[in-house]
Amino acid sequence: MTTGGPRRALLDTSVVIDFPAAQISEVADEVAVSAVTIGELQYGVTAAADPLVQMYRRRRVQATLDRFEVLPFDVATAEYYGALATLVRQHGRNPRPRRLDLQIAATAARHGVALVTRSGDDFAGLESALSVVEIPDKP
Repeated sequence: MTTGGPRRALLDTSVVIDFPAAQISEVADEVAVSAVTIGELQYGVTAAADPLVQMYRRRRVQATLDRFEVLPFDVATAEYYGALATLVRQHGRNPRPRRLDLQIAATAARHGVALVTRSGDDFAGLESALSVVEIPDKP
């Protein structure tokens, strides 16, 4: 992140699902989401058996698309993903179960923005590549 300009951040899916506006405004002025997060939200729509839950989740996806810039997972981001997966492995963890988290982290690293999450432990070992800001769950 650059000093003096707006504080920019990428929201992890965990933050988009339960959007704590006041907490986010404390750490970022401008926020975006990853195309990977949109994919996770779209999966959540179809994972629900209840049609009313599906409708609610579809509306959440549309609201997210209307509200935030969506940063792509492109070839340059894929290169960051490979590096981050290697960092995770070097820290003795298996990157395979964390693929989507690592793709979101790679998007943040590629764009030089902080990653805001509720699951800071999921990004352990990536501190040299990006800034991870953990927002605690509501009490």
